[in-house]
Amino acid sequence: MSTAAPLKPAAAPGAGRPAPAESDSALRRILSGNGTVTVLAILLSLLVSGLLIIAVDEDVQEALGYFLARPGDLLGAAWTAFSEAFAALFRGAIFNYEASTLRGMLYPLTETLTVATPLIIISLGIAIAFRAGLFNIGGQGQFVFGAMFATWFGVHLQLPFGVHLLLVLIMGALGGLLWGTVVGVLKALTGAHEVILTIMLNYVAVNLLAYLLNTPVLRAPGSTNPISESLPATAMFPRMFGDGFRLHWGFVVALLATAFAWWLMQRSTLGFRLRAVGANPDAARTAGISVKGSYVAAMAISGALAGLAGMTHVSGTEGSLNGSVAGSFGFDAITVALLGRSNPVGVLFAGLLFGALRAGGVTMQSETGVPIDIVLVVQSFIVLLIAAPPLVRTIFRLPAPGAARARRTADPVTQPAAAGAAVTGASGQAAVPAESVQEAAAGASAAPTPAAQRSSEKEGQDR
Repeated sequence: MSTAAPLKPAAAPGAGRPAPAESDSALRRILSGNGTVTVLAILLSLLVSGLLIIAVDEDVQEALGYFLARPGDLLGAAWTAFSEAFAALFRGAIFNYEASTLRGMLYPLTETLTVATPLIIISLGIAIAFRAGLFNIGGQGQFVFGAMFATWFGVHLQLPFGVHLLLVLIMGALGGLLWGTVVGVLKALTGAHEVILTIMLNYVAVNLLAYLLNTPVLRAPGSTNPISESLPATAMFPRMFGDGFRLHWGFVVALLATAFAWWLMQRSTLGFRLRAVGANPDAARTAGISVKGSYVAAMAISGALAGLAGMTHVSGTEGSLNGSVAGSFGFDAITVALLGRSNPVGVLFAGLLFGALRAGGVTMQSETGVPIDIVLVVQSFIVLLIAAPPLVRTIFRLPAPGAARARRTADPVTQPAAAGAAVTGASGQAAVPAESVQEAAAGASAAPTPAAQRSSEKEGQDR
C-alpha cells in the first residue's frame, strides 16, 4: 500500500518576485520610459507648436473674423500657416529642395551638424552624471572654463598645426575637468548638494569670464571690447568640406566622444561602478564600491566633456572668446540628456534633433515671419512630456508598463489556476482545487505520521 506524499501549498502569485522599491528617485522613473513615449512626446510637441503658429498668424486671425460666412477660408489659412512654417523648418535644417545648386541643397544639413556638435559633447557629460545619480546643472560653467583654457593656450602659444590643435583640445577638456572636480570633491567631503553647487559655480564661471575679458589675460591687445584675440589657424578645426560650409572636424570629435561615453558606461569597470552608485548608493557601498570616489570621477568626466564642448565651439565656429560664448548650451544639454534617456546613442540623436530645430528655426523666422521663440516652445514641451510619461500614455491611450501582467495576475478567473494549479496523481487524475490543496496540506502537517506514532508509544513504554 503506497503512502501519498504530503501535499505542499501552492505559492501565491508573485511571491517569488521582489517588491518594487519605493525609494526610486524621480530621475530614475524619467529615464525608464520607452522609445515609443519619446517619439510621441516629440510629435505632440511639434503639434502643439503648430497650433501656436496658427494662432499667431495674421491671415488666420483675419479669416477668423468672418468664420461663419466662409469657414473654408479659416481652414485654408490655418493649413497654409502650419505647412509653410514646417516646410521652412525642414529646408533650413535638413534639405533645401528649392535651392538651385548642390551646395545650397546640402548646406542646411551641414549647419545642423555644426550646431549640434558642442551640444552633443556637453550632453554626454550631463548624461554620465545622471547615470551616476548626480544632477549636474553646471554644464554652463564647465563649458566656459573649457573655452577659457582653450582660448588662452590657443592664443599665447605658437606651435605646429597638429600639436597646437591637440594641446588646445586637451587644455579645453582639462579646464572643464577641474571645474567639475570641484563639485565632486565638495559633494564627497561635505555632502553638499550638487544642484546648489553647480548653479552657484555657473555664476562664478560666467562672471570670472566677464572679468578676464576686461583684463590683458584674455582681452585682445589694443581692444576696448570684452573679446579675446582670434585663434590662429593652427588652433582651429579645419573645415570638412571647404570654406563654403561651416561644418568642421569637431563633429568627428563629437562622434568619438559618443563612442567613448558608450564604452565607458557599458564596457568599463568604472562605468559599472558609476551605474551601480546611481542605481543604489547603499548597495554599492556594501559591495565595496567607493561612493565618494565615484561622485568625484563622475563629475570630473562630466566636466571634461563639457570643457571639450567649449573648446570645439571656440576652435570650430567662433574663432574667439566673448562673454556670451556659452549661450544656452549648458541648459539645453539637460534637455538633450533627458530626451536621450542618458544613453550615449540616444543623446547623439537627441542632439541632432535640437541642432536641426536651431538651424531650421532661423530659416522659419526669415521666410515665414514665425518667431524663433517657437523653437524654444518645442524644446520646452519636449521636456515637459518626457518628464511625464504617464501624461503621454494617457493622451495616446498607451498601456502602462507591466499592465498586461498585472491584469493577468489580478484576474479572478485565472488567479485560482495560477495560484493553485491542479495537483494530479501518478495516474493523471482530475485536478484538486487550490483551497482543497491548502486544507489537505494543513491537515497532513498537523496529523502525526504512523512512524512518529509508533516512536511515541515506544518512548512511553520505556518510561
